[in-house]
Amino acid sequence: MKFVKYSLLPYAVFTALATFATASRADWAISANIEAVRPAPDKMQLQPQNPPGFSWSRYPIATSSTWYLVIIQPPGTAAPIKSVVPRNWLLPTHAFPTAGIYTWKVAPFTRTQAMNDADAAARAKAKAAGSNLAQIEAAAEAAVVPLAEPVAKDWSTVRSFTIDSSAIKFEVYDNATLRDNVLRHGRSRMLPPTFLPYLKWSSAMVTERGDQVRRLIETVQSRLTMAPVKDTDWPLVSSGTMTTALSNQNSDIRNRINRTAHQVEAAALLYRLKQGEAIATAYLNEAIKRGDELAALSPTGPTSYANQDQATRTIALSLSKSLDMLWNNLDSTRKATWQANIARRTTDIYNDLAGSNGRMDQYPYDAHGGNTLGFLALIAALNLGDVPAAQTWFDFAVRTYVHQVYTWSGPEGGYANGTAYGQAAADFSVQIWDPLSQALGVSIYRKPWSDGFLRFMAHFVPPGTPNHVFGDGHEDVPNTYLLKAFASRFNTPAAKWYFNSMTGVEDPLTLLQAPSPLPVNTVATAAPPPNGAFYPSVGWAAMHSSMADTKRTSLYFKSSPYGSYNHSHGDQNSIVLNSGGKRLLIEAGYYDWYGSPLWSSWYRATKSHNAVTYDNGIGQRIEGNTVNLGRNGKITGFSTTSAMDYVEGDATPAFEGALSLNRRKVWYFRSQDAAVVMDTLTAPVAHAWEWNFHAAVAITANADGTATIVNGDRSLCVSSITPGATLVKRDGPAPRTGIEDHAAFTRPAALKGEFVVLLDVGCKKPAVKLTTGTTSRVLTVGSQTITLPLP
Repeated sequence: MKFVKYSLLPYAVFTALATFATASRADWAISANIEAVRPAPDKMQLQPQNPPGFSWSRYPIATSSTWYLVIIQPPGTAAPIKSVVPRNWLLPTHAFPTAGIYTWKVAPFTRTQAMNDADAAARAKAKAAGSNLAQIEAAAEAAVVPLAEPVAKDWSTVRSFTIDSSAIKFEVYDNATLRDNVLRHGRSRMLPPTFLPYLKWSSAMVTERGDQVRRLIETVQSRLTMAPVKDTDWPLVSSGTMTTALSNQNSDIRNRINRTAHQVEAAALLYRLKQGEAIATAYLNEAIKRGDELAALSPTGPTSYANQDQATRTIALSLSKSLDMLWNNLDSTRKATWQANIARRTTDIYNDLAGSNGRMDQYPYDAHGGNTLGFLALIAALNLGDVPAAQTWFDFAVRTYVHQVYTWSGPEGGYANGTAYGQAAADFSVQIWDPLSQALGVSIYRKPWSDGFLRFMAHFVPPGTPNHVFGDGHEDVPNTYLLKAFASRFNTPAAKWYFNSMTGVEDPLTLLQAPSPLPVNTVATAAPPPNGAFYPSVGWAAMHSSMADTKRTSLYFKSSPYGSYNHSHGDQNSIVLNSGGKRLLIEAGYYDWYGSPLWSSWYRATKSHNAVTYDNGIGQRIEGNTVNLGRNGKITGFSTTSAMDYVEGDATPAFEGALSLNRRKVWYFRSQDAAVVMDTLTAPVAHAWEWNFHAAVAITANADGTATIVNGDRSLCVSSITPGATLVKRDGPAPRTGIEDHAAFTRPAALKGEFVVLLDVGCKKPAVKLTTGTTSRVLTVGSQTITLPLP
């Protein structure tokens, strides 16, 4: 992946934009609210998906009657593509046929009764002519557009994007067609029509998955005597303020509900698999027993959406999945009881996500909300036609979810909230995408973002890595079987390499619902992704000595536009360094619970990361929530070659005016397994400067002012190249397990500060020479030379 900066547009493009634009006015499509969705696509960005999704901020005085007219101008003289939509996003149903630079604009209008009448008349005429659902939808839109154009006056700024041959075709049908697909699928909607009981499996299927049936049986059998879940198990009532006791109770609710839900679904699936065998009835009885337990929990009690949203969505989805698999085996009374619980819980979910005129459309940066939207989409699909509200849920959630997956990055893939939460997203994806794709007839795994997300996880959680990086849960050891499961659904050489290189075995509950053969097993060749990678929309870069080598050195850099929002930390312009599966430069601290005193004062703070602070540990601003989207960073340069990688980041906004400049440049010398880190700092007033670093073992302060870190068979020598920096040891809170040690290079108070630090993996002690010229400095490390600006 290469870093490209557009600095000049061809004259023809300027002409096209000028012709397409209306009179200049304030661009309402960019909200003043920093957490509102930004207009996209923009700035001629090359789109990996064809057609791309379009988003913009809501019209400032929008009401429930406000609709939007979107006009997309293809390259050349082709006719514009016009759409009317009731929400502030558009996902076209058909790919754009022409390569080149497109422009687009959007304007609000008020939907009138005349437009509704034209819509209805066009639908009736198309239906009478025998048109299919897609043709009926197209006819209705074509009837409304001419009526909308004269009243759509307040046009947004014209934006541009590029489609070329590299774009992957990914078309999502309109809601009516998707609903029809679901209803025509029949029960079970979440299982393929080719699903067979075990007795009818081919010998190849038995070889491939017979052991997974055995594993699922063992899991279900081991939980037959599991204590039932009851509302009285959780007596604490939330007062709006989180405490350690309430956090622990919520964790217990989540864990026990997840375990019971897994048992319901696993027993239901085993009943389907064991048709024709005497044991099948026992699995049916267990599924009913555990399903009744979930259905008996009060939607307004401790598992309510208001109290524990993760529990209520799991209950609603698990009951929906089990109901779908056992559709012909449940009596009408039990069906009604389960459906009533599903409806009550899902109505709470829908009212939240669709509330405030569709809050998730305008404010998508919601970690729980984004995942819950997927739950809502699948619940809607599984209950469509049987629960009256399901069509409303479906039309709100399904295409929205496919469009937004996931909002924590741009279309190239990524997960700004950190790889621990990215792993959870991958797990949810497998649980939701398999059944939803089956029901809809559209595979979300084929969405280009999905493949980009997989590559992102491969780059930042590669095989053999000891821990997650950046954000809450960074200290955790990856659950590789979850990532392996996600990788197995892709048919690319990189996915096959990741799948083959990761340890562990997928949960048989999801594996036995996966396509056979697994898509990854249809690929002939395995190949790792590139050694160097940059994900611009999240502001992350990875530099590896060799992706193919599990004993690789991995150097990670972050300077993110998402700042320290939500599960992210005040770690812009920070680095993490691992080698040979050992942690050398770590992120300190541990995640006890969201919002805890430790989380606020240490775990998220800049001083607990490998980054610069001033005046004894003052770092980036992290208090508050939404405001942290503006306290951010940005990667301003990246390049990768076989010999060297380079990344540059600017984290000045993260200090919210306290610093005038916080720039970090990193050179990774792949051929020498060493790195140079250069920080340039300025401020309106004098500060003492600190270059913090941390280790999971003791940091030895040497007499020559250098530091040595030895972790098992791997070592790192850290030394300041420029004079004037003093090495000091630091203190920090006790870690959850093991030890953590902390140190910093410091400089005395001044308006400007600079650090140039050598990270020598393996302590090879290469020759280092810094020569100062009239306009620049030349730094030679071993056999490689780079140019540095003057201080």
